[in-house]
Amino acid sequence: MSAVAAPAPSSVPREFADVIRAHLADLTEEMIGDIQASVPEYSRPGDEKYVRAVRRAVEEALKQFLDRAAENGAGRGRLLEVYRAIGKGEANEGRPLDSLQAALRICARVAWRRLALESERLNLSRQRLCEVGEVILVYLDEIAAAAAEGYAEAQVKVAGELELRRRRLLDLLVSDPPADPRAVEDLARAVRWAVPRTAAGVAMAARSPGAGARPALPPDVLADLDRSDPCLVVPDPEGPGRTRILDVALRDWYVVLGPPVPVNEAAQSLRLAREALALARRGVLACDQVVRCADHLSTLIIFRDEALIRVMRRVRLAPLRELRPAQRDRIAETLLAWLQSGYNANEVASRLHIHPQTVRYRLRQATELFSDQLKAPNDRFELEIALRARALAARSVQR
Repeated sequence: MSAVAAPAPSSVPREFADVIRAHLADLTEEMIGDIQASVPEYSRPGDEKYVRAVRRAVEEALKQFLDRAAENGAGRGRLLEVYRAIGKGEANEGRPLDSLQAALRICARVAWRRLALESERLNLSRQRLCEVGEVILVYLDEIAAAAAEGYAEAQVKVAGELELRRRRLLDLLVSDPPADPRAVEDLARAVRWAVPRTAAGVAMAARSPGAGARPALPPDVLADLDRSDPCLVVPDPEGPGRTRILDVALRDWYVVLGPPVPVNEAAQSLRLAREALALARRGVLACDQVVRCADHLSTLIIFRDEALIRVMRRVRLAPLRELRPAQRDRIAETLLAWLQSGYNANEVASRLHIHPQTVRYRLRQATELFSDQLKAPNDRFELEIALRARALAARSVQR
């Protein structure tokens, strides 16, 4: 028959309780001194309020220990509630749980040291000393576990409240009309967000339903990916390497970076980013990389009023209607490249990867068709807009 290990004792031996009670004041001072000497987070000798808090915690630990001895373990529920509350307090103060656990071990070590000094006078057997050691370890484990539980609960609450405040700050930054700057500054201070000189709004959309894995983002990037129109606010977007943080989202998200603007204009940056996002999802803008609005401002202007652009295309590109579809595309492509290349046929040939003689042949046709529109600068400008709009629309259809 295999031996069954006896459960660790949960009651406090009377001899040990008597030692604690007899030296309660001395033990309290010794524990406080050792904690302050060994745990930097609890070393604030000049802060009377803080010293009193540490003292209360030590006195409560010893009191609960003695109550447990007197009640033969009946006060365990109260004990664990006390340490859950202590754990919550540590999380709210922003101290690491390791500091509390180190302090608890110091208290146990001081108590055991006192018992060792008294063991000969008490005539404790080796067996009894072992039992006392087990009681210390069981007690330490219980209160450490309770403190860790309270700490974890508080962390979840604190993290949740912090996240709500960060989202509220993002809402203030992108609100239109702009929020009161004082409200922004107060909330930024509360969440420890340094208000930057410039910021950029970022519009995002999952590439497929349910496929948008949350990207890991630096703490100074404000994010709300749970709203119907997920977005970010990136501080100092022109800083070294700042926009590379968005590359991590490329696999699962369309990502559009608005232009850098003063912080109080973040709503305008996000508005442009959302307009560009709509064009990217239609295929007008290539979106295999982060789309930067600053690189596509003219496209955003062209698509700001599509009804007007349709009218301009009908008016300015009317001569193309007489051509066959394939010929129409070739002439439009060549004419646009020529207008964009400063009327340089060789550059057009390089851009379109065709022979310069082919370019000249097409340009002669285009000149015959659009001779009236190529004379005045304003006409040429509107013609180029119409040709660009046609090319962008054709790209979206192809995608």
